Amino acid sequence: MKPIHVTDATFENEVSQSDKPVLVDFWASWCGPCRALSPVLDEIAAEGGERFKIAKVDVDQSPSLAASFGVRSIPTLLFVKGGKLRDQQIGAISKSEIVKRLEAIA
Repeated sequence: MKPIHVTDATFENEVSQSDKPVLVDFWASWCGPCRALSPVLDEIAAEGGERFKIAKVDVDQSPSLAASFGVRSIPTLLFVKGGKLRDQQIGAISKSEIVKRLEAIA
């Protein structure tokens, strides 16, 4: 599986109502650390597609969604399960740490 791109219109259905834990990546194309993190998230989506969902929110296309979560720095990773925010990370972290946090909320 691949990460899904989420907008204001699709967030509720793809993230809030998901039956799987969701990692929401708030990013932008001009953000160097965001671009560095992207292949890691692609790997996690490919390997854990049955257990996790990876959602990407472009802050330039969905600024109100970013604002609603208080995102001020990118990348910001939100770990969501059952429509509730369970964990949050500002800045890039390792693949193993991301997977560990997803498994903790699974």
